[in-house]
Amino acid sequence: MYPTSSLRRTRCYIRGHGSIAWRSSLAKVRKRLLPSSVNSQPSVNNQPKHSLVLIVDDEERIRRFVRINLEMEGFRVIEASDGLQALDLVREKMPDLVLLDVMMPRMDGFETLRAIRELSNVPVIMLTVRNSEEDKVRGLDLGADDYVTKPFSPRELVSRVRAVLRRFQSVVSPESSILKIDDYLSIDFNTGEVIVDGKRIKLRPTEFRLLRHLVENAGWTIPHSTLLSKVWGYEYKDELAYLRLYINYLRKKIEPDPSNPRYILTERGMGYRFVDFRSSREDDKADGDRR
Repeated sequence: MYPTSSLRRTRCYIRGHGSIAWRSSLAKVRKRLLPSSVNSQPSVNNQPKHSLVLIVDDEERIRRFVRINLEMEGFRVIEASDGLQALDLVREKMPDLVLLDVMMPRMDGFETLRAIRELSNVPVIMLTVRNSEEDKVRGLDLGADDYVTKPFSPRELVSRVRAVLRRFQSVVSPESSILKIDDYLSIDFNTGEVIVDGKRIKLRPTEFRLLRHLVENAGWTIPHSTLLSKVWGYEYKDELAYLRLYINYLRKKIEPDPSNPRYILTERGMGYRFVDFRSSREDDKADGDRR
């Protein structure tokens, strides 16, 4: 159990990097920490049980704040105070998700993320006081799955952790098989891979979810906000930078010429459309029948 002094501290993070203000909420915290046999109200969340989260931040009080709130929501938590320690824990403990602060001494969050990606495909949420789109794009380009800007509320943080875990741990139906788009591109729904010109390429979970949604609606223009809501979650519906970046990732992996896309088409001011490969097949079949 947590010390009473720690439990009195609020779950509301209201200032910038390294500044936390606390309000008394001991009764609510104790209620949340009661055993399930006493506090028996069923959970409405679909979060995978006992997911292990690694918190990486050089400030102990921020780690403690995040840890308390995650543990109250049923997560297991481990901590690292710098990037090198984080890399050791990623290797040894294999966490389900990493919360990674950007501004750390010795090895900043971007360097740590780059090193993590050489070891693991574990989902990573970046934590930062900087809110520039350039920083967000840099983190996403290095392989981050989400970005949370300080100050943040516990509710927002937990919601984003759950959303990223749902995306990462979603299971493709075992009944699915390989979908052949044409002679150049096929999609393996069992493995989350694309087969491009005979070569298998593994997609990251978010890339695969995005491609799958586009393919399932081939021929239709899907608005930006709809794609963001379906692939990332409703709270991401205005994060156009995310969508553009992942569309770019997909094009680099599946298009013969990413600068002149054949499959994922941009509808200016509206959204994106995957080419209607099904109608092309029907036309080819009709031509064959006529011959």
